[in-house]
Amino acid sequence: MTAAPSPRVARFVELSADELRGRLREALALYVAAMDYPKGTAEQRAPMWLAHMLRSGWRCVAAFDDGGAMAGIAYGYLGAPGQWWHEQVRRGVTERRGAEVADSWLDDYFELTELHVRPDRQGQGTGAELVRLLVAGTGSAHVLLSTPEGPSRAWRLYRRLAFTDVLRNYQFAGDPRPFGVLGRSLPIE
Repeated sequence: MTAAPSPRVARFVELSADELRGRLREALALYVAAMDYPKGTAEQRAPMWLAHMLRSGWRCVAAFDDGGAMAGIAYGYLGAPGQWWHEQVRRGVTERRGAEVADSWLDDYFELTELHVRPDRQGQGTGAELVRLLVAGTGSAHVLLSTPEGPSRAWRLYRRLAFTDVLRNYQFAGDPRPFGVLGRSLPIE
């Protein structure tokens, strides 16, 4: 007996903050599945996702399958001084590569904060399309993101999209895992 094929991605949609709030439970369940996190993680992350929706330049794009279920989600916003991630990355890049390099990346960027694709849709171009749609028209010079170090589908995706190393093997405060910070110029052709 063969498994039934998973529903194909039928559409990509830009979601407003209100639309994402209405589907937050579904989006966070997708996040937990994609990252293989424990179930309680969704409740811990919900307040952060809600707070991010209030940031300047916040945008969200989701992929939906034929049945209307969310197959992928990406969101981000304009990075700025005073934001936790911005300050962590600025400190790390400045320490390792100098203030000039930090300024060149962090003075005008869109932070790709979350990108998750349902496991049965991974490796089929959904993530790449979510990234392209999310950063299109942001008006920023760069897009930056962080991802755990190590071989993964995420790393292969970012390399295919021509993201380069900004900071490697960096430990964010409160997380023992090493992360890579990657970036690229915009627009993505």
